Amino acid sequence: MNPLLNAFSSLTAAQAERTVRGLLDAADVRVGGDRPQDIRVHSAAFYSRVLRDGRLGVGESYLEGEWDAVELDCFIARVLEARLNEQVQDWRTILYVVAARAGNFQKVSRAFRSVERHYDIGNDLYEAMLGETLAYTCAYWKGAETLDQAQRAKFELVCRKLSLRPGMKVLELGCGWGSFAKFAAERYGVEVTGYTVSKEQIALGQRLCRGLPVELRLQDYRMASGSFDRVLSIGMMEHVGHKNYRNYFETVDRCLKPGGVAFVHTIGSNVSETLIDSFYHKYLFPNALIPSLAQLTRAMEGLFVPEDVHNIGPHYDATLMAWHANFEAAWPALRTHYDERFHRLWRFYLLSSAGSFRARFTQLYQLVLTRPGTAQPPSIRD
Repeated sequence: MNPLLNAFSSLTAAQAERTVRGLLDAADVRVGGDRPQDIRVHSAAFYSRVLRDGRLGVGESYLEGEWDAVELDCFIARVLEARLNEQVQDWRTILYVVAARAGNFQKVSRAFRSVERHYDIGNDLYEAMLGETLAYTCAYWKGAETLDQAQRAKFELVCRKLSLRPGMKVLELGCGWGSFAKFAAERYGVEVTGYTVSKEQIALGQRLCRGLPVELRLQDYRMASGSFDRVLSIGMMEHVGHKNYRNYFETVDRCLKPGGVAFVHTIGSNVSETLIDSFYHKYLFPNALIPSLAQLTRAMEGLFVPEDVHNIGPHYDATLMAWHANFEAAWPALRTHYDERFHRLWRFYLLSSAGSFRARFTQLYQLVLTRPGTAQPPSIRD
């Protein structure tokens, strides 16, 4: 038996409850309290499950209704600020990490299967949750009052950082529903070629971009070809994987014209990992991985110079809360296609992610890149 399981199997239910309550006290979380960070436990099994299965157990027990939070985002923020995640590790995570180091979870043959469990579950969900821009990445809220305004502000910021000009050819690796491609083609007069491995995204994206100089291709980013003035990815690096970061930058280098500018918008981890959180891996983003800045800069060595690194992580908290509000408002209509377990899963995903950014446990980096010897582009922040 796994030594972690041996240790926790000997605890009585009362001992498990005392242990977990003690951990929560360190984060100023009360069981049965009414403050935003407090939780209500509906089943005593919750305590032993947390100790046995760690972060995976916390998420799964929430899905099964064993506990609720007054405000889930506040609870997660407190837990991460107190670094309780480092004190409860599950044996499955250890196995996942070993497997991730031994193999390549993000190889081409896995790419389509990985997105099917998240991005292909239904455009009705994403149209309701994301708003009219259909942008599924961190928005930029400076000067914005609504989600749609903040997403357009993000697109505008990206376009200015890329110094887009009419007639330029732009390559987008991981184009989603074509949201950025549509914006850049309409506002800046550029031609955009985008790659995605989601069948649902390509179907809707091609329809939304009809009549514009936009070509969306249902292919893995590693298949990209051609010569472009600008190459970018917005929210795709999280699916590349640590064994493929160098290959990603080599793909960008292969497709970028001399003197061109590249851009990466990605969630960032504070530490270098080889696998995403076990709950997210199992239920939400199979085979995903949040990169650290160290991993990215090491992978681009000799190919690119990071001209600007801009952390807009706090803006993701507000973005996720806006998505959650949209999701809950749309749930009466969505529940005809999705069950209550899915409702709790999506709520846990959106609110725990918001808490993670609020606690500064995760970041959102925008990187402007050039090749060595290229003239430095103008610095753009606001």
